[in-house]
Amino acid sequence: MPERILVIKLASLGDFVQAFGPFAAIRAHHPRARITLLTTPPYRELGERAPWFDAVWTGGRPKWRDLGGLWRLARFLRGGKFSRVYDLQTSSRSSRYRWMLPASVEWSGIGGGSHPHANPQRDYMHTLERQREQLEMAGLTAFPAPALDWLDADLSGLGLPERFGVVIPGASPTRPGKRWPVAHYAALAAGLDLPVAVVGGPSEAPLAAEILARVPGAVDLTGRTNFAGLGAVARRASFAVGNDTGPTHMMAAAGCPTLALFGDESDPALCAPRGPRAEVLRHAPLAGLAVERVRATLDGLRAGSTR
Repeated sequence: MPERILVIKLASLGDFVQAFGPFAAIRAHHPRARITLLTTPPYRELGERAPWFDAVWTGGRPKWRDLGGLWRLARFLRGGKFSRVYDLQTSSRSSRYRWMLPASVEWSGIGGGSHPHANPQRDYMHTLERQREQLEMAGLTAFPAPALDWLDADLSGLGLPERFGVVIPGASPTRPGKRWPVAHYAALAAGLDLPVAVVGGPSEAPLAAEILARVPGAVDLTGRTNFAGLGAVARRASFAVGNDTGPTHMMAAAGCPTLALFGDESDPALCAPRGPRAEVLRHAPLAGLAVERVRATLDGLRAGSTR
């Protein structure tokens, strides 16, 4: 019977994308294991499409008052017959799950266990370096580049032109300081030599409408792409400009030349998007970042791209 491995990654999209490399490393270290991903419902699609997992379970974040959900989680953990757990969420919540497992199960994470990430400076490391060091402390030595060819979809029904750029004006609604003003995105798009597609979730449709009002050739993709579709857009786009939000991470990881805009509500040294053609522009406050500076930085990024 193959060994059983559990990987914990509950949220969010940007964090999930930055775990692609660790996911690939875990699969390379356990090539014949049955690997299960413990996550939450929004990330079922990504987990099931990805080549690194044999099973996905989405009951990973019940409310602490949800006794039934906690009981199902504990039953899943104890009944999974896992020999090792990689906690890539490394939150106070996910760390508590260790106590729901038999004592013999190996644990890579924080707060104890058989293979703790015992670096007191871990909170000051970029997510990718922090997760790699955590896995190295658990004995992993191979870190292959994650294949992303599975992150693709048919875009023929979206009305995209042959060449286009992407703008991502949304971000967490609870952190408005992470959003470059939508009027600035509209001004940027109006001065570009390519039409743009506006990417985001359904709740960000008003942002797209404001951009389309000033840039009639733009295409509204808000709420029209799943995660695979987002990856497909990234493969075909000439560039992307976006806030510190999940779709921007996806664009960068898929290889799209990506400019990520940061203010003072998040630190790119800890969580900047990574990719072969990813750059960061930071200004505090973000609303004060001039359109001309973004355009100049984007021109420099595009100058080094073959798209």
